[in-house]
Amino acid sequence: MPDNTFDVVSKVELPEVSNAVQQTIKELQQRYDLKDSKSSIELNEKDHKLTLQSQDEFKLRAVLDILQQKLVKRHVPLKALTYGVITPAAGSSVRQEISLQQGIPIEKAREIVKVIKDSKKKVQASIQGDLVRVSGKDRDTLQEIIVLLKATDFGIDMQFTNYRSN
Repeated sequence: MPDNTFDVVSKVELPEVSNAVQQTIKELQQRYDLKDSKSSIELNEKDHKLTLQSQDEFKLRAVLDILQQKLVKRHVPLKALTYGVITPAAGSSVRQEISLQQGIPIEKAREIVKVIKDSKKKVQASIQGDLVRVSGKDRDTLQEIIVLLKATDFGIDMQFTNYRSN
């Protein structure tokens, strides 16, 4: 009977993202090279999306660089960002949408479960909504699974939470 469990999740701390966006906006207003570039960043917390807008692609990339630096300082993993294409917007400007990873997509969850099953360790992995729960008798085996998952690149940021042992 499995006593020990942990969850594999992929979440972004939205308050940290919000703080990084505020810091980026402040820096955009102060930087001489970006002052008149009509650059802006909007965070839509409900849809987990960032919208960057600027005068041209070069300035948009500069805004993105600043944002990434602020996110890294606030320990928000850049792997949790999914970049959209740069599209022309109104008034000869360009726009880019960035999605924030909240939860593990079902295809990635299946990959994680497959890697766990292929490891031949005595644990069970089950997909529960947007997380993967791993359970087993032995704590050491669960720790080995965490090491295995950290070593495998799934293209998403993962955290290991809710570690319980009885």
